[in-house]
Amino acid sequence: MKLSQFNFHLPESLVASTPAKQRDESKLMVLHRKTGTIEHRLFKDVLEYFDEGDVMILNNTKVFPARMYGNKEKTGAQIEVFLLRELNHEMRLWDVLVDPARKIRVGNKLYFGEDDLLIAEVVDNTTSRGRTIRFLFDGTDEEFRKAIEVLGETPLPKYIKRKATADDKERYQTIFAKEEGAVAAPTAGLHFSRELYKRLELKGIDFAEITLHVGLGTFRSVEVEDLTKHKMDSEQYIITEEAAKIVNKANEEKRKVCAVGTTSMRAIESSVSASRTLKPANDWTSKFIFPPYDFSIANCMITNFHTPESTLLMMVAAFGGYDFVMEAYNIAVKQKYRFYSYGDAMLIL
Repeated sequence: MKLSQFNFHLPESLVASTPAKQRDESKLMVLHRKTGTIEHRLFKDVLEYFDEGDVMILNNTKVFPARMYGNKEKTGAQIEVFLLRELNHEMRLWDVLVDPARKIRVGNKLYFGEDDLLIAEVVDNTTSRGRTIRFLFDGTDEEFRKAIEVLGETPLPKYIKRKATADDKERYQTIFAKEEGAVAAPTAGLHFSRELYKRLELKGIDFAEITLHVGLGTFRSVEVEDLTKHKMDSEQYIITEEAAKIVNKANEEKRKVCAVGTTSMRAIESSVSASRTLKPANDWTSKFIFPPYDFSIANCMITNFHTPESTLLMMVAAFGGYDFVMEAYNIAVKQKYRFYSYGDAMLIL
């Protein structure tokens, strides 16, 4: 398939810059693959589509405050530093993006916070925007994490043209977030409220928690028309024995196994055994899923509405069927569904 096949007109007004008032009251579009029918519901109605013994696979990654603002030594110029991932724990080496990139050279020092709470030195220029920096910090690991918590901001996507607020700190995080390491939220999970989660539990739905630390690669634009030539950035994922056991049992019993989000789907499809069961793993994946693709583990999925030509839309089209999903997206635009991270949801059955 070609990149241009995933283009559609998305009015800017439909890109959500704030979350819905209540997590579980976003709109929900339900796609029935067997009948080719579409329903329009609220997210809390998801309860009606699952029965006792069905399984939802949740990504329990936790977003950390990855966006920081520092000042360059001598000039005092403000530099935005976006922490991507820790490369070396002992040396406090981090892979980062800096903006404006042209102002930063190897050897430059950056100062963060009042009284220079943190100081970092640029030790490597790896790509046009990427850098490796080393934090010069003598305190304990706990003190270092606390400093990042104080100085960092919730890393809202760049298209949200406003400063992150205290509200975002809570809302740009799922209620089941535990394992810190993501620079972007697994957004399909944002629709689950504590009340809805409890009601699903009471109905007998099982939850299998896996971890995939979402990196910026998930949102990197595709620059090539031939999709086979696109390379995904790798992201770390962890599937525990317990999660694999819950999922495999449900599949054996022919239950619904629902991947909540493209990140959950990417993780489980990266760890499939020869007999098409889910394997425990602690690894990195650069898997890129686009049509046609034969899925092994989940038989339904919950996802948000994604932007044109994104790898996320490609995965959803592979799962729901290209024609059906693109038709649903045209309907979503007409019916003014909200798109992207804080947007509405889709359930594909």
